[in-house]
Order: sequence, then structure tokens, then C-alpha cells
Amino acid sequence: MPAPKLSVLVPAYNEEATILQLIGKVIATELVGNHDKEIIIVDDCSTDRTGEIVAEYIENHPGAAIFYFRQPKNMGKGAAIHKAIELARGEYIVIQDADLEYDPADYNRLLHPLISGAADVVYGSRFVGANPHRALFFWHMMGNRFLTFLSNLFTNLNLTDMETCYKVFRADVIKPIRLQEKRFGFEPEVTAKISRIPGVRIYEVGISYYGRTYGEGKKIGISDGFRAIYCILKYNLFGGKAFK
Repeated sequence: MPAPKLSVLVPAYNEEATILQLIGKVIATELVGNHDKEIIIVDDCSTDRTGEIVAEYIENHPGAAIFYFRQPKNMGKGAAIHKAIELARGEYIVIQDADLEYDPADYNRLLHPLISGAADVVYGSRFVGANPHRALFFWHMMGNRFLTFLSNLFTNLNLTDMETCYKVFRADVIKPIRLQEKRFGFEPEVTAKISRIPGVRIYEVGISYYGRTYGEGKKIGISDGFRAIYCILKYNLFGGKAFK
């Protein structure tokens, strides 16, 4: 019987400076319980050498379970995640940014509630726990906390970090969800739709966070915050079709 597998989904756009290091970190991370892993990189039509670097790595490491897909045009982070979910073959699915703000060493902490059978979904919070957190952007932190508060108000969850990248799902929970948001609205949309699943068990664990400055390549901006507010209201108040 094959070992259970974790699918690591990597949406990437112009990440030539970090993608190789990220791949190395993911491969080097040993998972508990003899779990296997695969890396699915969806390139959002990068204009730098991201795709070439990944292709070279795959060619030089033929045994590595790395799958690369390039979007036909730039469609946004959410769209890249949608495609990666479609391609994922593991029993568990984690979203991993390519920019090294999040540390794959946290995978086992995130997986534990799922493997033990206690959880269906686990969020990695940047705001709880004793793990390292880079001190950056006070107003970003306040914005994240406001968006989490607003989301919790409608979902009746008590999350501390709805906007976190690190979300781990049982594949059979996330794959049937009908996801629409193409950009950074993915976070509030998926939270709203997951919260509506009858009996779903959502856990949260503390993670490390090595944030980037805009000079170091951070992409999210104030317009994405306004979009997140719109998505919280849209997917919680008006619902829409949650499943495929």
C-alpha cells in the first residue's frame, strides 16, 4: 500500500531569486508517518527565468516528484492555486508561496491534526505561538487582523490569521469546492466556503514567518485589502454555489 502523500502547491510569478531554494527546502523536509510528497509548481506566466530554473532542476533530478505547469497568460495567484488543486494527487494539500516567507519545516506541525484524525483543514497562524516572526509592517498586521475579524464575524470561526498562505486541506474536502477568485481574494473565498461544509473541523497552529519588504519582492497591496473585504461580504452574505 503506497504511503499517504502531501501535495505541495506552489503558485509562482517572477520568483527566479527564490524558487530553487524553496524547492530544496521542500525536498529536504522529512514528513512524519512516512508520508510522501509531490511539488506542483504553477507558473503564472512569469517574465523572468522562473520556468527555466524549474525545468533545469527537473532535468537534473529526474527522480524528484516535481510537476511544472505554465499558465497560458498571467491570471493571478488564485487562478494558479485552482490549477494546482486540480493537478494534485495527494491525500493532503498545502499551499506554499515561492518567496520563502513561509518555512516548509512547519509542515509536520500543520499536518499533525490531520494525520491524527482530529481535523479536516488546518490554518497556520503567523500571530500565535513562539516561532520566529520578522517584525515588519504594523499596518499590514492590523489590516490582516481586521480582515480576519470581519471574516470570523460571518463564518463564526475564531481564526487569528485568515489571510495566511499556509492552509492544509484533506484533498477530498478542498477538491469539490467551486473556487472563483483569481487573485488574492482566494483566502476569504475559500475560508467562507470551507466554513459552510457541515461538520467540518478547522484547526489553527502557530507557524514561523519570514516576511519580505516591497524591495525584496512583496506583491500584495492596499487594493488587495479592499478586494478581500468585498470577497468576505460576497461569499458570506450572498453565498453562491459553493461546490462543483
